[in-house]
Amino acid sequence: MNGLELSKLFYIEHGESMIHREFPYLEGLVAVGLFGSGSECMGYDDDISRDHDFEPGFCILVPDSVSDRDFFELDKAYRRLPREFKGFTRNVDSPVGGSRHGVFRTSDFFSGRVGAPDGVLQLKEWFLVPEQGLLEATNGEIFRDDSGDVRAIRERLSYYPEDVRLKKLAGNLLVMGQAGQYNYPRCISRNDTADAQLSINEFVKSAINSIFLVNKRYCPYYKWTFRALRDLHALSGLGDDLEYLISSPNDEENAERKLYVIEHICRDIFGEMRMQRITNFNSNEAEGHAYSVNNMIKDANIRNLHILYGI
Repeated sequence: MNGLELSKLFYIEHGESMIHREFPYLEGLVAVGLFGSGSECMGYDDDISRDHDFEPGFCILVPDSVSDRDFFELDKAYRRLPREFKGFTRNVDSPVGGSRHGVFRTSDFFSGRVGAPDGVLQLKEWFLVPEQGLLEATNGEIFRDDSGDVRAIRERLSYYPEDVRLKKLAGNLLVMGQAGQYNYPRCISRNDTADAQLSINEFVKSAINSIFLVNKRYCPYYKWTFRALRDLHALSGLGDDLEYLISSPNDEENAERKLYVIEHICRDIFGEMRMQRITNFNSNEAEGHAYSVNNMIKDANIRNLHILYGI
């Protein structure tokens, strides 16, 4: 049983009846689910990840219209729920807060992750929000949302506006070209294997960001990146090539193969972009595709920002 399943069962068996019995006047206002921080919100939890912060628990979001008194009473009732469930023990409540589960103001939850209590962001504000914050605001599962307000906020934040996506993609493509197609072979020709590996790392990071942008999916925290990459609809097969680039040495034999792999990765990414009609550049040069994508941006103010503005 993973964390999401455990959370849902705990809510169904204990949380739902608690809300209905003790707070019937809040039904129609609250939203309940598992979302936010933690591998269990991504469905990536395993035996290793259970060494900290893993527990049967869920989140209850309440609107600002709920009084402080009702908020604190609901919070106390949540804390009174059984300490043991399905063989797992709930975490001890911290006196200074910081728990991933419990009762939260909806406005506080979203403000803490994206800087907007209602999820409304101006176009340029999207560039200022950490991608992990956007992911935490939209991941996991909603078990109930009687008013529909939380689902509406999550839908608002479900992915970048198209012009923001294109700006971010353009910047990552430019770095791909500079790091992988230009700087890596130059470092190899100087026998500078350390800087060659730094170039590879930059290429792989930007290529992964580009793949997520092409898929219109938020890229998660780095320790889950390859796991999430292999679940994507498009270009997931590039995971093995990207892993090879960052895990192999830069001796003469591997360097030659790496140059081939870099071009192969670029070709596949550019092919997917052509299918989406977000580039009209025809060569395998990443820099040319970067400017082609940038030219597709409709908002002139965004289009005319520095090409690396989005990264």
